[in-house]
Amino acid sequence: MVADVAGTDSDVLGSHLEGPFLDPGHRGAHDAALLRAPAADDVQRLLDAGRGTVRQVTLAPELPGGMAAVGRIVAAGAVAAIGHTGADAATARAAFDAGATILTHAFNAMEPLGHRSPGPVGAATSDPRVTLEAIADGVHLAPEVVRLLFGAAPDRVALITDAMAAAGARDGRYRLGGLDVDVVDGTARVAGEGAIAGSTLTQDRALRSAVACGVGLAEAVHALTAAPARAIGRGHDLGRLEAGFLADAVLLTADLRVRQVWSAGVSL
Repeated sequence: MVADVAGTDSDVLGSHLEGPFLDPGHRGAHDAALLRAPAADDVQRLLDAGRGTVRQVTLAPELPGGMAAVGRIVAAGAVAAIGHTGADAATARAAFDAGATILTHAFNAMEPLGHRSPGPVGAATSDPRVTLEAIADGVHLAPEVVRLLFGAAPDRVALITDAMAAAGARDGRYRLGGLDVDVVDGTARVAGEGAIAGSTLTQDRALRSAVACGVGLAEAVHALTAAPARAIGRGHDLGRLEAGFLADAVLLTADLRVRQVWSAGVSL
């Protein structure tokens, strides 16, 4: 379905497949019954269904077949990412050496950063090839952690929303995949479990939040534009206001509120 839409709507860049090749112990809001190891045939089936529009696949590299899956994903022209994982630093480094170049929503749904066990975050911040995603919504990461990421990996942080269907909508009951999700005061959690279920964040709020955390405005804008474009292989035509790049732009007020949006040079 996404491949069809990507062929007709230039605003749809393709798919990010966050699963099903995830660690059950770090599944977050993913349905445990649907998770599986990345068998070669299953990985290839998803890549084939995308018809060249799969941009990113997040997986747990420690699962059986995980390292081979990283190579298969990269060979298909997609980006392999590590996330929802129990991998230690050594395993994460091996996955990066195998071709993975993104850490999916750093700190969330993975082993923590410890002073003797640096985990995936420590491995990623130490590797200049890797972009670290961050959800700056005031729920997923504390302000100190947001600042830590920007300080540890300059120019390699990508601010993402991880948003689900409630983004821009009111509190209430929603569905995320096959799970019920309750949104209370703008925070989404799996009903009856309490696990954070994505977010209701929008990118303009992410910008304001990052700046409020102490991130410089230019750094925060870079993390919303050039960094994510580069991370998915579109740094040559997206993410910068330069000749030869797609004419997508957002005009903000002095207090960083959206005033006007242009897509491909057309005012929306």
